[in-house]
Amino acid sequence: YAEELLDHVQIGNPKATLNGWPDKVRLMQENWIGKSEGVRFAFPHTIQDASGALIGDGKMYVFTTRADTIMGVTFCAVAPEHALATHAAANNPALAAFIEECKTGGTTEAELATQEKKGMATGLSVMHPLTGEAVAVWVGNYVLMSYGDGAVMGVPAHDERDFAFAKKYNLKIQQVVAAEGESFDLQTWADWYGDKQRAVCVNSGAFDGLPYKAAVDAVAAQLAAKGLGEKKTTFRLRDWGVSRQRYWGTPIPIIHCAEHGAVPVPEQDLPVVLPQDCIPDGSGNPLHKHEGFHAGVVCPVCGQPARRETDTMDTFVDSSWYFMRYCDPANTEKMVADGADYWMPMDQYIGGIEHAILHLMYFRFYHKLMRDAGLVQSDEPATNLLCQGMVVAETFSRSGTDGQTDWINPADVELERDERGKITGGKLRADGSAVQLGAVEKMSKSKNNGVDPQGLVDRYGADTVRLFSMFAAPPDQSLEWSDSGVEGAFRFIKRLWTLVNTHIDQGPTVVLDITSLNDEQKEMRRLLHDAIAKVSDDVSRRYTFNTAIAAIMELCNHLSRFDDHSEQGRAVQQEACLAIVRMLNPIIPHVCENLWAALGETTALYSASWPEADEAARKKLQLELVIQINGKVRGRLEASPGIDKDSALEQALQIENIQRHLEGVSIRKVILVPDRLLNIVVG
Repeated sequence: YAEELLDHVQIGNPKATLNGWPDKVRLMQENWIGKSEGVRFAFPHTIQDASGALIGDGKMYVFTTRADTIMGVTFCAVAPEHALATHAAANNPALAAFIEECKTGGTTEAELATQEKKGMATGLSVMHPLTGEAVAVWVGNYVLMSYGDGAVMGVPAHDERDFAFAKKYNLKIQQVVAAEGESFDLQTWADWYGDKQRAVCVNSGAFDGLPYKAAVDAVAAQLAAKGLGEKKTTFRLRDWGVSRQRYWGTPIPIIHCAEHGAVPVPEQDLPVVLPQDCIPDGSGNPLHKHEGFHAGVVCPVCGQPARRETDTMDTFVDSSWYFMRYCDPANTEKMVADGADYWMPMDQYIGGIEHAILHLMYFRFYHKLMRDAGLVQSDEPATNLLCQGMVVAETFSRSGTDGQTDWINPADVELERDERGKITGGKLRADGSAVQLGAVEKMSKSKNNGVDPQGLVDRYGADTVRLFSMFAAPPDQSLEWSDSGVEGAFRFIKRLWTLVNTHIDQGPTVVLDITSLNDEQKEMRRLLHDAIAKVSDDVSRRYTFNTAIAAIMELCNHLSRFDDHSEQGRAVQQEACLAIVRMLNPIIPHVCENLWAALGETTALYSASWPEADEAARKKLQLELVIQINGKVRGRLEASPGIDKDSALEQALQIENIQRHLEGVSIRKVILVPDRLLNIVVG
């Protein structure tokens, strides 16, 4: 599935369907899949093992995306685990020690990219596949056995890593790619690479003058003619092991028979259920020793005594598809029922960025697997992805008697603050001893800085904690936990409660008549419907719930200053209160449900529709027009929307400061930027 997984996620790919996923996640998945188009070919050799057989059938294979540089090969490097390295180390203690040293270093591409490049010559050589010249073989600590064939061709003139290696060990550097206008300074590799889109082959015999693609085709053809290579597409993506030697996990429904091998458990005997009385003691998988788990197991084919599989499935097998059960949870007949046709793909998935290349990759793969098994109809499981940030908090610690760091939970610390309220330290509540203030870090068990919100829920209510959590930061950024922030959220809820109930206490309201509103009432409605438009966009498109809450807070401030007790004034207040309660309902549902009923609504709030912005109400009655003279601001005026140039100039000329700056000069030109500014050009 690697090709399809890449096509659907790759930025700029016309087949991409996951345009609603963050670019960062898409790029991480693209790099993890790691598609490379190039040439896999062999360096022939006559190196024999202890039995006299040619190692690797006399061929050391490599893969390269830059076959156009094949004439620049001056050495080859193999992974420490490569068969040639093992053979060379058999009679070379220094090389054997170096190989052992390499095994203690990093094993991932990211680790190898940052560590010092080290190598040691093996004393062996292979033949260049096109020239027949001898090419020395080195062991390199930067070569991964798990990637490709565990060997690379060294072209130091046109590969940064190879260049550093060659400079370190004084190996030959041969330029074979050149581009017009580029220089080649041996001291600065950055000038050596050559843009493959502009470069052509040089010092390459029959390939001289060929551009990148033509050179790759020509090299591949010659290698194929010699039976030494061919064009190939490779992927960095690797399969993930399904089984693991753990007691917890989904049992693998296989029975092992001495005669028939691995046999599936009959369908009528599914599911295989784990025993509940296993006690892991550190001596391996306890299922091996559980007699009840194996008791009475016979081969489904021959009926002879057999052994039950004791490995369990990796948790990704569960997490890659469990959500599908929510589509039709009452169905007991099918793994994935008809509800999936309606609900999938899900419109919005929320998950941590730390899952970008594991869970989020495998749940995509599993979905395609289920599609091909006829269980779902869609190609991808989620159309949009939001990666939420972490909750972070202060860390506190002190040195233990054993010299280790003891991490102290914030709930056990009495905080010390400066005059600005900033935390400067703390004391342990139990004995008053000082604790050390550490960095603000992600809440975790290891740093013991998790905050249990239950105490705050007991004190302020669940709605307050929900409001703070949504308001403190955008959902895709880290949220710094703050008790004072929770108090601020509580104060706002109290203001909202007071605002709405003060309105309710004034008695029932009449039906809103938008045709009879005065200017102040129209302005209040404009502020209301501007807020509805912004909150709707923040919630449904931008997912910036913190700015949505801020907009509602600002609207409440406007409403608290709207001191109009007329019938239509109170009708405007009623409309605003109902809209505010509906918009806040997903965040503080308990408070809002109470206010909704108090406002006279008889149906449940959760079934009410989201408020819609009235575009007619959003039109401004007056706007501020900036007045400039020769580009410098000299005044402002309140004007009606859509005012024309002549009317704007006429009103501007009534402003005293404008009159003063126009004395003794003549107006040469007047420029109006509609509803924004009027520029008077004088000379």
